Amino acid sequence: MPSRLFIASRIEDRLNRLANRFLGRRGWQESIVAFTGYGTTEQLRVLARVVLRPSEDLGIVQAAQALMYRRGWRNFMNAAKPGAQVTVVIGETRIPVEADRGGYIDVRVRNPGLPAGWHTVTLEGAGGSSTLVNIQVIGDDVTFGIVSDIDDTILSTLLPRPFMAAWNSFILTEQARQAVPGMARLYQQLLGAHPGSPIIFISTGAWNTYPMIQRFAARHGIPQGAMLLTDWGPTQTGWFRSGTDHKRRSLRELARDLPNIRWLLVGDDGQHDPDLYAEFATLQPEHVRARAIRQLSPGEHTLAHGLPMEVESDQRWEPDIAPEVRAPDGDGLGEELAALCSPTQHDAQR
Repeated sequence: MPSRLFIASRIEDRLNRLANRFLGRRGWQESIVAFTGYGTTEQLRVLARVVLRPSEDLGIVQAAQALMYRRGWRNFMNAAKPGAQVTVVIGETRIPVEADRGGYIDVRVRNPGLPAGWHTVTLEGAGGSSTLVNIQVIGDDVTFGIVSDIDDTILSTLLPRPFMAAWNSFILTEQARQAVPGMARLYQQLLGAHPGSPIIFISTGAWNTYPMIQRFAARHGIPQGAMLLTDWGPTQTGWFRSGTDHKRRSLRELARDLPNIRWLLVGDDGQHDPDLYAEFATLQPEHVRARAIRQLSPGEHTLAHGLPMEVESDQRWEPDIAPEVRAPDGDGLGEELAALCSPTQHDAQR
């Protein structure tokens, strides 16, 4: 790790400090944005972000309509509060934590006794703000879980072409976003067959879009689960973050945090999911149950890459286990996965 931040990060930090002073004088208030977390009976991963936001005086009906029809750019109307002091409150246990330079909180804390299931944890800010965070505690006997990409896997965004990505992220209204057919049904069936199993969403999308994605998932019946997104800003070593590295690191963290689980890895063939999943299945085969790749249509491939076909893989991984299935939608993937992910087949492989 370099001793001094990259110049872009230093510029970003200074702009954040100036913005915090200016917006504080303008009446913007501290707010904690909660992100769904996960954990075990031993530890919990708490995810959130502390930001400054303008106060809004909308009625209940107006607020609901604003959320449904708001343009995507409004998801980015906040300012990070670096170094904010926050207390994680779990029953009688109080754990002080500090936000990073982007206002993000990503900490692992000891589980003081929460049993398996869904729970709410309170986050209290030093400025008087507070929020509730949903956390799924995964039982020690759970050995199946789903890792899912978001873009073009559950939500049609036509990434990564820059113009289309900007259109979908900043201009398009939330109601206009389309779900990939059959994916909600597939996830509901899989999790119904494996009670207590988690679904974790990993994406290169920005954390700012988290509230929109969460509302989208709820509207379309996609099961609730933790989302591991990223920050589009500069890093400590460069101008841009690597989406591939983010996904690779997230998979390694899941293998470490939840060592008993063998994952069904679900993605699409529009970006790097096939290579990443094959790499992970090769390096850590004990953590992968199967791989499911949604096949984009020629039109979607053209918008994503300028080519009406899947981009050839740069690497050739040959995992010994973890079979891969492909289909254009959730229903097709479900047919291919019926035998691979059935509870009886799972028990036979343990």
